[in-house]
Amino acid sequence: MDQFFTRDFSGDPFVIFGGPQLVVLAILALVNLSFIRFRKNPDDQARRRFRYGLAALLLVNEASWHWWNWYVGKWNIQEMLPLHVCSVLVFASAYMLVTKSYAVFEFAYFMGIGAAIQAVMTPDLGIYGFPHYRFFQTFISHGGIVTAAIYMTVVEGYRPTWKSLWRVAVVMNLYLVVVTAINYLIGSNYMFTLRKPDTPSLLDVLGPWPWYLLSLEVIGLVVCLLLYLPFAIRDRRRITVASAP
Repeated sequence: MDQFFTRDFSGDPFVIFGGPQLVVLAILALVNLSFIRFRKNPDDQARRRFRYGLAALLLVNEASWHWWNWYVGKWNIQEMLPLHVCSVLVFASAYMLVTKSYAVFEFAYFMGIGAAIQAVMTPDLGIYGFPHYRFFQTFISHGGIVTAAIYMTVVEGYRPTWKSLWRVAVVMNLYLVVVTAINYLIGSNYMFTLRKPDTPSLLDVLGPWPWYLLSLEVIGLVVCLLLYLPFAIRDRRRITVASAP
């Protein structure tokens, strides 16, 4: 148990696309694929239990993350405030699941799937491989964000619009400015607006600061357009069918 929570884990380090990660990815895929059948379930109680259960899991998991950092002496305002996109999305997704807020869904769909899926595929875990606490915490957090957005889309029937995409783009850029100001004030680097992370990441191939921020803007827009593409295709088909003689 000490090794499960220890700061200096002596087990195997995390290996990207190693066996444990592939198992987690398979479980996440199966859970989300099960929504295709779950959407046919008319039982509102069952849906409510799932939504509330996933919301509780996200919040408890996030609370445990802060507790662990305090326990091992790593908690500080420069790194642990919930200002990274995925940290915000934990709380936003939980709120969306409980209230069924469409306004939050717009952000959970584009930013939740777009940002958290990358963290699921290439998590920054370092020495903390399976079965350390951080391995489980990371995949529960980011996998839960992705699952919440997909659930609301597939089961509850929510869908984004073109206006959703542009609202998300505007608000996220304003948020980027706010976070950058906070970084200057407290010496932090939330959302990596002042420098690249110390560990290897996608940012390493996107040029020096501040140009990698512009590259991320382009990548983010492309990802959002790809996420909207299925709905654009479906709408186009409906218009074609409706206008056919």
